[in-house]
Amino acid sequence: MTWLWWSALLASLPIALPQALWTKKTALRLPEAAGPQSGVAGSELSGEPLRLLVLGESPVAGVGVSSQQEAITGQLALALSARMQRPVAWQAIGENGITAREAAERLLPQVQGEFEQICLVFGVNDTTHFSSLKQWQQGMDVLISTLQVRSHQPLWVTAVPPLQHFSALPWLLRELLGWRARLLDQALKRLAARRDARYAKVQVAFVGEYLARDGYHPSALGAQVWAQALVRQLIP
Repeated sequence: MTWLWWSALLASLPIALPQALWTKKTALRLPEAAGPQSGVAGSELSGEPLRLLVLGESPVAGVGVSSQQEAITGQLALALSARMQRPVAWQAIGENGITAREAAERLLPQVQGEFEQICLVFGVNDTTHFSSLKQWQQGMDVLISTLQVRSHQPLWVTAVPPLQHFSALPWLLRELLGWRARLLDQALKRLAARRDARYAKVQVAFVGEYLARDGYHPSALGAQVWAQALVRQLIP
């Protein structure tokens, strides 16, 4: 199936390349979320806080929202706290524009200590940077195998987000990148099964109010719905 995608990309280059250059030139660039990169959700609840680490690309860095409390990590901590009725001490380690292989080099050294839950959020940049399936799997394999030993529970990996819904992209780019994202996602699902990690679907259509004003990153509402869906899948 990969060769079919590359064939489609080459055939569409006369249209897709100008669209890609125009999108890169005109795209709204939003900053990473300001403020603390860690905190406690449900601090009013009793019990020892569950330690949560979320490591990943721009949604983890908080691009598209004003604070980490509104981003995927803060929202995931809130959803976990509500589901488990205990405090959740969360930490976000993210970087805008990073691929899985780059994260293995730059983000892993920032991880300190152990956690009850670890969640990885990657795939968009590996899709848009045209990482090969081998590069993608190698990067994710290093992240999963290294972090598994720091997690008291099976590590989570989120599915590659559906780029075909990102309104910042012209139609042809959405279709091509959405197709590529699905190929990477299938490879991720197989890798998670081999590594005994837990794979979670992205059960939110990133359209309309679920997207930030750049039409590319999750809004606070999008992150909230995404996080709640993750918790429903992983903690029945």
